[in-house]
Amino acid sequence: MENISAIKEMYYAVSQGDFPTFLNGMDAAIEWNEAENFPYADRNPYIGPDAVAGGVFARIGADWEYWILSDLEYHETNDSMVIVTGRYNAKNKITGKIINSQFTHIWSLKNGKATKFQQYADTKQVSEAMK
Repeated sequence: MENISAIKEMYYAVSQGDFPTFLNGMDAAIEWNEAENFPYADRNPYIGPDAVAGGVFARIGADWEYWILSDLEYHETNDSMVIVTGRYNAKNKITGKIINSQFTHIWSLKNGKATKFQQYADTKQVSEAMK
């Protein structure tokens, strides 16, 4: 349950706009992968919290009026992995299109820090909203 608590704290931090706490939940050498064909997968893998902040979250902030995660469910698979399912709710700044897209996030943890992240998402819906 410690790993689920660590991941829940990270998601809560994001929901509050507290990115320092979110990034602090990551190992210094985290390997972060966006889903294949997702708009921000072009720089996979992102290595380290700074790469994630600049390569993923700064771009989301630039492209989307809001980006909210909802319907979150947390599942611990073993001693070092947590799966989070939910939905992305967002509005694109340029097109005005709104998405309600399902996702799965797979986290690996060591010593209470996230060491790996893999996203699976409805890439078509997100990409179409950006056109």
